[in-house]
Amino acid sequence: MAAVHESVLDAIGGTPLFRLARLGAGLAAPIYAKAEFLNIGGSVKDRAALSMVLAAERDGLLKPGGTIIEATSGNTGIGLAIVGRQRGYRVIAGVVDKSSPEKADILRAYGAEVVLAPTAVPAEDPRHLFKVMERLTEEIPGAWLANQYDNLANPEAHLRTTGPEIWEQTGGRVTHFVAGVGTGGTITGTGTHLKEVSGGSVTVVGADPESSTYGGGDGSPWYVESIGHYLHPQTVEDRQPQALRPEVIDSYQRVPDRESLLAARRLAREEGILAGPSSGAAVAAALRVAAGLGPDDLVVVLLPDSGRSYLSKVHSDVWMREWGFLEDGDGLRPLLEACDPLVTVAADATVGAALEALGGAPVAPVVLARAARPYGVAATEVVGSVSRAALAAALADGAAKPEDALGGLVGSALPAVGVGQSAAEARVLLGRTHRALMVLVDGRVAGVLPREVLL
Repeated sequence: MAAVHESVLDAIGGTPLFRLARLGAGLAAPIYAKAEFLNIGGSVKDRAALSMVLAAERDGLLKPGGTIIEATSGNTGIGLAIVGRQRGYRVIAGVVDKSSPEKADILRAYGAEVVLAPTAVPAEDPRHLFKVMERLTEEIPGAWLANQYDNLANPEAHLRTTGPEIWEQTGGRVTHFVAGVGTGGTITGTGTHLKEVSGGSVTVVGADPESSTYGGGDGSPWYVESIGHYLHPQTVEDRQPQALRPEVIDSYQRVPDRESLLAARRLAREEGILAGPSSGAAVAAALRVAAGLGPDDLVVVLLPDSGRSYLSKVHSDVWMREWGFLEDGDGLRPLLEACDPLVTVAADATVGAALEALGGAPVAPVVLARAARPYGVAATEVVGSVSRAALAAALADGAAKPEDALGGLVGSALPAVGVGQSAAEARVLLGRTHRALMVLVDGRVAGVLPREVLL
């Protein structure tokens, strides 16, 4: 008989395990998925939201008629909206502009007020999401900032619930636990419990975007929401979340965006599980881990949220092609391979440095990015373009000197086209005025197609 609850809050937790029999076919070790998207708010963050609100009430930080404020990629805000509205609080959720639009719509549907803030600013910038939320907390009487990154009631939720559930559901057979790392609360709390009850024998693996700093990346942007640690090139102090205990994580699997996104799509098509991109990253990592294990091992991978929040992104063929993650046939590959090598220049470079970087000078304009990155230039970090001709002309007529900043010589960013799109689509984007297009492969600029090559 199905359970009967007095409140939706009583239904948080107790999620099932599903064996990934098709994705794991041919592997000796079974992989079971912890279906956190079946929580009432659609994500694992419902657990942390309830835990943080109850702790704040207990500690006198949140009082009747108060306001809950949080900076969120979406899921924690949704959990706080459900819990908060149920318990009579006003809820304000700050969401970064890279989050899927569905999440903001869901937040509003649950009664939260949504504040949008830019992703691509340093941590010290007053426009940064956390700075905005801190300011609102100071200005609104009776406001409480949940601060999931540093709130120890976040990992405590998983120490008390998620970890024990996995141990009981597997009969103590779990040998490897795989989860994404965002705030660090889920993997810290769950991993701590599993290590304690197993006498330290359970291996905890963090699934991390390839460029995230957690696993050793350069901190440049990626396209899997809700996990990883981004580092703006102008951030002065890079703080690690207090909810994360790094010693709990035995190793990281650094997963490229394409592998994560395609794994999420396979989950839906092959296992009947419509999950988000961070679930894809975790599953991709779990498949790697399981490939080296035997029949006596058992892998549990945590699927954080539902794919219903990402229908306009990972589960959209159009979006996947536009950002260069999906290729059917050759697309623009043959044209891209015929172009000059990509040249990028940091946006704060001088005119002389930009000319030096150009060297032999491709015909196409040069891409300007916020900073040089070892993993290439993400499309979201492109700030403009400039041509060798414009730089040479400015020096020749005295409008600029070699030591001058590029400044007013910078033109707008070039239109972007995914490598899997057709030449016809590219020509439409090119229009009558643009000199070239940026071609994206896995969300990063792989080359520039000049007008004459494309036409």
